[in-house]
Order: sequence, then structure tokens, then C-alpha cells
Amino acid sequence: MINIDTISASADMIVSGYAFTEIPLGIQVINLACNTACVIDNNDTVIETDMDDIELEIVLNYYKRNRVFLEE
Repeated sequence: MINIDTISASADMIVSGYAFTEIPLGIQVINLACNTACVIDNNDTVIETDMDDIELEIVLNYYKRNRVFLEE
């Protein structure tokens, strides 16, 4: 079981229940509701995931629409 408080406190951005955190490989995304995750590299390529295709597409759309807030 993940510690939602710790993950959300250390996240750089939270969008619709997904915590986005900058890491050396790119962006780590964790679904705070159902414990799925992915890593997106600096070229917007998913390099690791346990999300299904639909959830992954949703996360990528959230990231692309909101990544400007990570750069601030």
C-alpha cells in the first residue's frame, strides 16, 4: 500500500488524482486512487508502466496539457 500523504506532499503537480514528480529519468506519475504508475522520459516517451492503454493515454494528455506548471 502506498502512502498517499507522502507521495502527494512530494509531488510537483497533482492533476485529477495523478501525482506528477520530476525524477532524473523524466516524470514519474502515480495514480493515487488505484496504485498504478508510469515513467515518462524527457522526449514524452513512456519508458515504464503498469497502467492499461486507456489510463496511459489519459495520463499523457494530462501531462501534455499541464507540463508548463512543472517548469515553473
